[in-house]
Amino acid sequence: MNKFTLFLSLLLCTIPLGKMQARTLSLDSCRAMALRSNKQMSIARVKKDVATNTRKTARTKYLPHIDLAGGYMYSSREISLLSDDQKYALSNLGTIGTQTFGSMGLNATAAFSQSLSQQLTGLVQQGILTPAEAQKFGALSQALAGAAGQAGQALMPGLEAAVNQLGDKIVEGFRTNTHHMFSASAMLTQPIFMGGAITAANNMADISERMAETSINLKQNNVLYDIDNAYWTVVSLRHKQKLAEAYLELVRKLDHDIDKMIENGVATRADGLKVDVAVNEADMTKAKVDNGLSLARMYLCQLCGLDLDSDITLEDEGDKEINAELLVEKEQSTEEISAQLKEHRPELQLLQNAIDISKEQTKIARAAYLPQVALMGGVIFTNPSVYNGFERKFKGAFNVGVMVRVPVLDWGEAMYKIRASKCATAMAQLTYDEAQEMMQLQVNQCNFRVREANKNLATAKKNIRSAEENLRCANLGFKEGVMQTSDVMAAQTAWLQAQTQKIDAEIDVKMSETALKKALGEM
Repeated sequence: MNKFTLFLSLLLCTIPLGKMQARTLSLDSCRAMALRSNKQMSIARVKKDVATNTRKTARTKYLPHIDLAGGYMYSSREISLLSDDQKYALSNLGTIGTQTFGSMGLNATAAFSQSLSQQLTGLVQQGILTPAEAQKFGALSQALAGAAGQAGQALMPGLEAAVNQLGDKIVEGFRTNTHHMFSASAMLTQPIFMGGAITAANNMADISERMAETSINLKQNNVLYDIDNAYWTVVSLRHKQKLAEAYLELVRKLDHDIDKMIENGVATRADGLKVDVAVNEADMTKAKVDNGLSLARMYLCQLCGLDLDSDITLEDEGDKEINAELLVEKEQSTEEISAQLKEHRPELQLLQNAIDISKEQTKIARAAYLPQVALMGGVIFTNPSVYNGFERKFKGAFNVGVMVRVPVLDWGEAMYKIRASKCATAMAQLTYDEAQEMMQLQVNQCNFRVREANKNLATAKKNIRSAEENLRCANLGFKEGVMQTSDVMAAQTAWLQAQTQKIDAEIDVKMSETALKKALGEM
């Protein structure tokens, strides 16, 4: 016996707890699970992160930006500072000079002698030299010129080669050697005045981040509204399931009593058939409620992020009655409702943010046609370098400057863009006003629904007492033989309707309260 008990205990330990006992969930736990698992909430949070990083990106526009650049380029031909004719002339400078001097040698000597004679004659006439001195100086100069001419003829070939070599060096010195070109640069740009565009862009980024946060609140409100409705729908169907089971038990008991009465000859077969029809209808009603309850549980599990076939039980299912109390109505003026909507409704906040963004876009459109000033500076390195000829070394220089851009003529483009942006702002404002009016109407509708739900619940509770008393009297009269089967069936049907109306009224109170909270932004 002890071994059997031990084996049974071990077997029970291996069975998962979820299979042994259903998971009990409260409304708050369902809300928390739905907020954690909802995909739209996750998307809204990611969008919030995107908006935050976009806002941080916009802040960087105030700061200086530094860009590094480098490059290499191969060219099949190099840049030439000299033309082909100039290169030829420099490379053959000695040859050309020799040929010129050879053709002009005798004439140059004669011209030199004639010029020297004229100069000496002028000096004699001026009394600077005597005729004898002038004659001696002329003879000596002619002798030296003749000797120089003979020496020049002897030195001409060497001089020609030396001059040609010097010309080649000059041509080589002018080479750029730009087949392979390298460059590197670092540039700094600091905006000084951009017409207010950077400030407007930062304001738009701030508004976009607030819109992302508001979108999270909107998604949260929608999720909570859906989860509340799904929760109370399951509770409603569970109580209707209990009611269907109780009604089925009533009609089955009546059917059993009728069968006995038919056997004793007290009731007719027609009475039995009527009750059989009622039993079948009760069976079908219970089947519909069972199927609806299963689907409602699946939907609730999907909202909570659970498996669709999860075995869950809600806290309010086990209560004998739904704890629905009459709601306290709040008398609010139109101004108070409007102020509360502006403060709490995410939809209005998003529309207001859209208006603010439209205003900032107008500022950006205006800034594009205002003067813009930016400070620029940088360092540029090149190889070959142009700072010492075309030297094959990396050399560079820094530069600093101010860039000013002033639009002059745009044929009214700026004015048209600004007008279009202002029209967009006006449209956003009209949309906001219309949405506010519709939300005020929605709040009033929810208030009427709350009043109606309170009234229906109070009436349903009164009807329950009447229906229960009517059913008790019908059962008692049927036992005493003073009432017909149809009277009992009518009393049972009335009792079923009263119980159903009470469940619907209690759930309507819960859902109308949820709808009013959502309309006021108090979810």
